[in-house]
Amino acid sequence: MLVIGSIVLVLLLFASIRLGATNLNFKLIGEAIIHTDDENPEHIIIMSLRFPRAFAAMLIGAALAVSGAIMQGMTRNPLGEPSILGVTAGAAFFVVLSLAFIPDGSMWVTMIASFIGAGLGVALVFTLTTISKGGMTPVKLALAGSAITAFLTALTTGVGMKFDVSRSLSFWYAGGLSTMQDEQLKYIVPVILVGLVIAILLSRSISVMSLGQDVAKGLGQNTLTIQIIGTIAVLLLTGAAVSVAGTIGFVGLVIPHIVRLIVGVDYRWIIPVSAVFGGILLLLADIVARTINSPFETPVGAITALVGVPFFLYLARKEGRGF
Repeated sequence: MLVIGSIVLVLLLFASIRLGATNLNFKLIGEAIIHTDDENPEHIIIMSLRFPRAFAAMLIGAALAVSGAIMQGMTRNPLGEPSILGVTAGAAFFVVLSLAFIPDGSMWVTMIASFIGAGLGVALVFTLTTISKGGMTPVKLALAGSAITAFLTALTTGVGMKFDVSRSLSFWYAGGLSTMQDEQLKYIVPVILVGLVIAILLSRSISVMSLGQDVAKGLGQNTLTIQIIGTIAVLLLTGAAVSVAGTIGFVGLVIPHIVRLIVGVDYRWIIPVSAVFGGILLLLADIVARTINSPFETPVGAITALVGVPFFLYLARKEGRGF
């Protein structure tokens, strides 16, 4: 599945470059990649707009899917996902704060703000769930995530209206890749790659953690260290994704569940296969977003929500026994 998925991923990458308001042929794409002619407008479109966008969709899909897999494995929560547990809402809130108070800040400023906000979202959700009566359960995590997301979204809207950054704010809420450029790729590629490497190195420990903390401790695992490192990986992956693409939800919820049905419960396989399948899902969503109402674009977040919301409701009902 890893090999087949990788082949499909590469084919979709080229399909994403080819399809759009103007369809391009594969020969032209190959020529542009091998030897770019700066005076050829089609080459400029391919290398400056379509390739960065397609490559970013692949990377961001992988980042969000792996984030979801880590969160589900470490918390043993099938509803674990960055957009559900307040991570993306926190990241978006701090991104808007950076736009309001540091309007001329670099891309690094935006990314650092996104990381801090993602960490705040996680902290608030887990704090609220921990102090609740009866302790932490999957449905309580989902409810706390929804509450914190609504709270942070309200704050984000208020800041956006006060400092007149509502136009930028609408992009973060909708989620999309239409503004992706080479310059942004230079910032997010190393961060996402570091997060993916950490996740893969941690995969064996996450497999043990998914059996429960008592079992993990009995097998000699330092659960606190694993949770800290895993959280760092989630913050890197989600923070980088949100900083350039906004709040694209449900990729991290759907993909790990599908992958577990295919490869089993070993996270040494779940994490790399989730990365590949996450890239596939977001590339497909981006292609649909560009072509379903061409030449106008549909937000990518709306496409992933069409898949993810029914899946979330099914899991919530299953875990909550009638929720």
